[in-house]
Amino acid sequence: MNVESDYEPPAPAPIRRLQESLINRIAAGEIIHRPASALKELLENSLDAGATSIRVTVKDGGLKLMQIQDNGCGIRQSDLPILAERFTTSKLSTFADLSRLTTYGFRGEALASMSHVAHLSVVTKTRTSTCAYKAHYSDGKLAPAQPGQSEEPKPCAGNDGTTITIENLFFNTPTRLSALRNTSEEYARILDVLTKYAIHNPKVSFTCKKAGSSSPDLNTPSASTTRQAIKMLYGHTIEKDLLDTTVSEKTKDEEESWSSEVYFTNANYQAKKTVFLLFINSRLVESSRIKRALENVYTGILPKGASPFLYLSLKVDPRSVDVNVHPTKKEVHFLNEESITTRICDALQEKIAEKSHSRVFEYQAKAPNNVTSQSPPEDREEVTASGSETVSTAPKKVYSHHKVRTSLQDRTLDSMFPVANPSTIGTGSANASGSQSPSRYREVKESECFLTSVKSLRKQIIKGKHKLLTEILEKHTFVGIVDVDRSLSLIQYSTKLYLVNHGTLAEELFYQLGLRQFGDFSRLKLEPPPSLRDLITIAVDAEEISDDTTLSKPDIVERIVEILQSKRAMLAEYFSLTISKDGLVESLPLLLRDYTPNLDKLPLFLMRLGPQVNWTSESECFELFLRELAYFYVPGPILGDISLLDAESAGGKAERWQIQHILFPAMRRYLAAPKSLLDVDVVQVASLPDLYKVFERC
Repeated sequence: MNVESDYEPPAPAPIRRLQESLINRIAAGEIIHRPASALKELLENSLDAGATSIRVTVKDGGLKLMQIQDNGCGIRQSDLPILAERFTTSKLSTFADLSRLTTYGFRGEALASMSHVAHLSVVTKTRTSTCAYKAHYSDGKLAPAQPGQSEEPKPCAGNDGTTITIENLFFNTPTRLSALRNTSEEYARILDVLTKYAIHNPKVSFTCKKAGSSSPDLNTPSASTTRQAIKMLYGHTIEKDLLDTTVSEKTKDEEESWSSEVYFTNANYQAKKTVFLLFINSRLVESSRIKRALENVYTGILPKGASPFLYLSLKVDPRSVDVNVHPTKKEVHFLNEESITTRICDALQEKIAEKSHSRVFEYQAKAPNNVTSQSPPEDREEVTASGSETVSTAPKKVYSHHKVRTSLQDRTLDSMFPVANPSTIGTGSANASGSQSPSRYREVKESECFLTSVKSLRKQIIKGKHKLLTEILEKHTFVGIVDVDRSLSLIQYSTKLYLVNHGTLAEELFYQLGLRQFGDFSRLKLEPPPSLRDLITIAVDAEEISDDTTLSKPDIVERIVEILQSKRAMLAEYFSLTISKDGLVESLPLLLRDYTPNLDKLPLFLMRLGPQVNWTSESECFELFLRELAYFYVPGPILGDISLLDAESAGGKAERWQIQHILFPAMRRYLAAPKSLLDVDVVQVASLPDLYKVFERC
């Protein structure tokens, strides 16, 4: 059966030629992304002009003002009328010139692009001219400085070289401008570009400062070396770990087909993020392939999370390089990239293996009882490992202030007050030395859950994980509890001592354990089961009722009981919080085996579930419930009732034992520490190398 349709396709729209101004503005957006990209183009022009001194002045991250002054060859007066037109350049005359290109710029689009998205002015003087000339540009053409004035370049006073001023960048592209309001970030990007060019051009003096500032933020002298420039711009600490090498390959005619110069750090240098500077034929470019290849050299040499510093300057036959593959010249393509990169990586690996010092790690083996960490070096075992494949067996001297003094037999602060019978405090998993028995240990496995909200909360934990803080907690040595009431403990990591709030750490640990076991909790049975209403009444009676509410205390109790009773099935299924139909609390979720929460907090926990949990939103409900559960599990008495657990009482000793032997080992294994804990909850109080420096001064 044929069915006729009333649908008619739309008529084709006519194709129109875009206006020249719109074409130029679109092209400008491809070249000038932000102030730093404009600066890069202008720096390259100055270097092409043979400048030995480049001064940069910036206001509001380059959005309000960016001025670049150099002492190069300058621009002839006759060239000023076409200076800011598209595709006007002194670098090319024929297409064949692209294959022999040795300069930075070649397309003649940089100044043209800037004139379409900013107010551009140029002051320039050649060495043979008697005065400088100043010109203003708008949309690629000469423009008058003030309305009604002539647009012709005007003679003025000036030094040899060129000063280019860009004002009000992106003034006519408000969308681009609104995306770049963070002026501090833009200024940091400008400094980053200048730093990279200053390292590659150590014979050129670079200066950068903010407008109105008396002192520059970056200042390098001329006639220095690459090593000196790296030391000056990346700090003195990098100098002792900095290596360099040259790698090249010659043709049959004994001419170099390519050569490279590499500065890189050894196995002792560790940064949080890889610093990679890549120049190909003196052009600053990016290459994720080359970066990954060089980073792989350090795999197995640097510890997990540590990164190197790498500066590579590669000289390749210009005929082998295609420089015109990216609008901003950020990328280039060249022949034999894989083989060249492999040769450079091999050279780096050999140099690191040759120059790396063996690193010595001391550990306390299961030796006779009279051997301690304070024993002479000959009584201790040593393991040495170098950055190469060979292992150094020669003993290396380790100075006292670099020794990590830990031992299985070291005494902690709490070991001086031992619990007479640990089994009486509900654990039974301790041996004579106070360590947990492996036979009682059980892995807390992550439950299988298909709820999107729970998966999202688990991903948030992984995303917010702070690598260094997590490593400190994973590899720490417990020193002792400083103050139970204030939840303060001491831990050691390497040669540093940290004061931590174990209450806050425990709260985050229990939240993550709750999320880890969502829907598959073990149960902590309450025998006999207490009344839900009675528990909530106890907590409500202890609270002061706000004047803002019209509900009486019995009304509040009734409302909370109704909420929890209505959510009874969900609480039992997801959290193992079992409430009978008669209103009896039969079981609680057990987050950590051998750890029993302070049940004095149970009334407060149940009461807070009413007003503190958003029961209408799935994700918020799960997160807030687990936060309240974690707060209930935190060691310590109810706030304001500190005197109940005296440190010398049986309950106080039991709590201290649980903190040391259950909580801190669980943190080592399960806690993905968020960065927020660094604010006030983890504080470094001592460093062995720093202490030695103090005593040396004395």
